[in-house]
Amino acid sequence: NKMDKKTLTIDYTEYDSVDELEPKYKELMQAATEALKGSYAPYSNFNVGAAVRLRNGIVVKGANQENAAFPSGLCAERTAAFAASATYPGEAMQAMAIVGGYDFSTDDLPCTPCGACRQVMAEYQTLAGEPMAIIMVGKREIWKFDRVDDILPFIFDSLK
Repeated sequence: NKMDKKTLTIDYTEYDSVDELEPKYKELMQAATEALKGSYAPYSNFNVGAAVRLRNGIVVKGANQENAAFPSGLCAERTAAFAASATYPGEAMQAMAIVGGYDFSTDDLPCTPCGACRQVMAEYQTLAGEPMAIIMVGKREIWKFDRVDDILPFIFDSLK
């Protein structure tokens, strides 16, 4: 028997300012910031906006939606992804930007997606057959991951 200790390395790009982003990601980040307005978060007061860019160039926005029956709400990332898939079936999702903070503002550090949202992103990336970039936005830092695998290693995939 042999045991090998392995190391997983994740690459991402950190930006200090929105101005450093490529125009297509800057536009997506701005759309995610606009999407914050649609957040319904009376229980947590933590508002999240997300925007996904499709291969056809269309940007679809989503915002978190809370509910008094807590499991009934939905995160911004899944709201955006599900709306995009329902409206433009089969159109590849090439990138998603996420912005979040208390009381409709952007936190200093980037807003990171929950595990369920990461798994949904992973499945849409698999369906597309191409990487989906993920941009997590904060006031002080912005993180860009080139593919969902970098935020969800060892993706569960029943489509293979």
